Amino acid sequence: NKRYPMMDQAHLRSHLETLEIEYNQMLVQLGGIQSTLEAQEALQKQAQVLLKQIEQQKTETLRWSQLNEVIGSATGSVFRKFAQSLTLQQLIFHANRHLARLQGGRYFLQKKAETELELEIVDRFQADFTRSINTLSGGETFLTSLALALGLADLAGKKTQIQTLFIDEGFGALDENTLDLAISTLETLQARGVLIGVISHMREMKERISTQIQVIRQQDGFSTVIVPGNN
Repeated sequence: NKRYPMMDQAHLRSHLETLEIEYNQMLVQLGGIQSTLEAQEALQKQAQVLLKQIEQQKTETLRWSQLNEVIGSATGSVFRKFAQSLTLQQLIFHANRHLARLQGGRYFLQKKAETELELEIVDRFQADFTRSINTLSGGETFLTSLALALGLADLAGKKTQIQTLFIDEGFGALDENTLDLAISTLETLQARGVLIGVISHMREMKERISTQIQVIRQQDGFSTVIVPGNN
């Protein structure tokens, strides 16, 4: 055999001892490698746990960071505006229900983008054109204000109902049909138990409102207050 030539017994024994030493060294190396692999697996498991904890901490940090953005100011103004914006969204929802009835579905209100407490009007008859509420006519402004007032009454809820509503003029800017609709809406509210006070000089209002307090101007510059039907 060319690989293992003929050797005497002494040489064979010496060669065998050398092989045993190398074998033992390999066993030691193998043991070390196995220990390294086991340690690596343990580290991988620890890393997975740490990664999971890091993701959880990121979520928690994000939550607190967002909360800090809302209430982090020393004066509380940021949180106050945030809370008011949420309330405004609810008010807009209720007001739009009334506005749809008062305006025949033409307009609806929405919060102006990138602002917290500003409103704008959307005109469905003009391809959903969005414009400032300051561009509304007198009659349109009155009906929008009325819808917001009615929405506020709805927003108050069952535990804190708004029982009284005062409206100062504005009816003179309405056409006949819209005026009739506005008065009918107020009469419906009155039937629900809401006390409504209207300040107006219009004949149509006098004819539709049975209980009145009239202010009569006198020639001497003074006025007299009378309640028709009472002596």
